Amino acid sequence: MKIAIGNDHAGTEYKLAVIGLLKSMKIEVQNYGTDGTDSVDYPDFVHPVANDVENGEVDFGIIICGSGNGASMTANKHQKVRCALCWNKEIVSLAREHNDANILSLPARYISMPQALEMVKTFLETKFEGGRHERRIEKIACS
Repeated sequence: MKIAIGNDHAGTEYKLAVIGLLKSMKIEVQNYGTDGTDSVDYPDFVHPVANDVENGEVDFGIIICGSGNGASMTANKHQKVRCALCWNKEIVSLAREHNDANILSLPARYISMPQALEMVKTFLETKFEGGRHERRIEKIACS
């Protein structure tokens, strides 16, 4: 499995912890995020993640910014991306099961580090249910 990850300055600490978790799980990581805490523009780090997901170069993406909103909005501009802004593992499960989310957006300023790591595990372990949800997913993308 290969995951692309991107973050702005608010998400650096979380990104480093997530990368540690992913590597411990033997998952390959493509890091597009900043490694610093100086203010940067999140779209510069989110578009590469979304491009990789859209083009099938990675299995999933994880993006992290202060609120998770700007990053999620940016990622969802890409046609084949279904990015879910999540704040607990139950929402993560539903995003995967019902919406086949392929990018997880984490709000670094509103969740704890243990929550973030648990959410990442849930995202990677939860499968899309298909069935009645499939037709809805097909209607998301604009032609």
